[in-house]
Amino acid sequence: MKLAIIEGDGIGKEVIPAAIEVLDSLSLDVEKVYLELGYGKWEKTGSAIDQEDIYILKGCDCILFGAVTTPPDPDYKSVLLTIRKELDMYANVRPIHHLPSIKGIHERIDFNFIIVRENTEGLYSGIEDIGSDISTTTRVVTRKGSKRIADYACKLANSRKNNLTIVHKSNVIKSDKLFLDICRQTAIDAGVVHRDELVDSCAYNMIRSPWNYDVIVTTNLFGDILSDMSGALVGSLGLLPSANIGDRYAFFEPVHGSAPDIAGKGIANPIATILSLKMLLEWHGALAEAAIVEEAVEAALNMGVCTPDLGGKNTTSEVGNLIARYIKTRIG
Repeated sequence: MKLAIIEGDGIGKEVIPAAIEVLDSLSLDVEKVYLELGYGKWEKTGSAIDQEDIYILKGCDCILFGAVTTPPDPDYKSVLLTIRKELDMYANVRPIHHLPSIKGIHERIDFNFIIVRENTEGLYSGIEDIGSDISTTTRVVTRKGSKRIADYACKLANSRKNNLTIVHKSNVIKSDKLFLDICRQTAIDAGVVHRDELVDSCAYNMIRSPWNYDVIVTTNLFGDILSDMSGALVGSLGLLPSANIGDRYAFFEPVHGSAPDIAGKGIANPIATILSLKMLLEWHGALAEAAIVEEAVEAALNMGVCTPDLGGKNTTSEVGNLIARYIKTRIG
């Protein structure tokens, strides 16, 4: 496996080394390709990501990414949007489930659902007109984009509980009607039990009773907001991994951002990044190794080894090191 590794900005420079220590403990055949992308590169070169970077990424099988700072500058080219579009990684996949020893907002912990978010269009289309008196962003919903994300979500639902929720706002945003109709028909054709919810109702119901969901499919912005909101269910954004999947490439990253307020303090939670590594291993077909990583994370949390956001006293590197040592013990 040829793996591109991008620390990015802020706490990305701390959580990625912890995840790489865990990866190294598995003794897999991995060729690592390190790239500098993000706000730090932009400050030095005027470009956060360039065509040479894209060329290198296309020569790799997958990407492990830390975090990126995106300034409110119209001349700044978003690293994440650029990579997702250039490598056509159309499905953003974010699993939400309870982890041992971590208290979320519910006593009941039997929830395990996945948010599948369309990843290349919607309000993140990148088609914008920024002016002094009026600024506009074009919301793009296409048949192709809607159909392939619906296909992905239905396939995933078929492998789980055969239960799909289509989230939209077609009562107000008329472009959502195309997305809703295509998702409904795709679910019918695939034999998937489905229902639809308006995004505001879904946000309420997801927090109130998350155990009623299995697979959620939605548009770009709605999926981004709902999955970040779900951090409250599991106890911290620092526990949420994600994957960006396409037909050829895959990109794995924690849901959290670059958190400049805690960067450099050694207290960033690396669990989301390590669980993103677990998703990477599953995508690569290394299922046994992925299971050991998940077991090691649960063992660390059960022992109370965690960062301050979870009430612990350990540093980022200490959490990563203990998980890596547990894995070495398990695999001999």
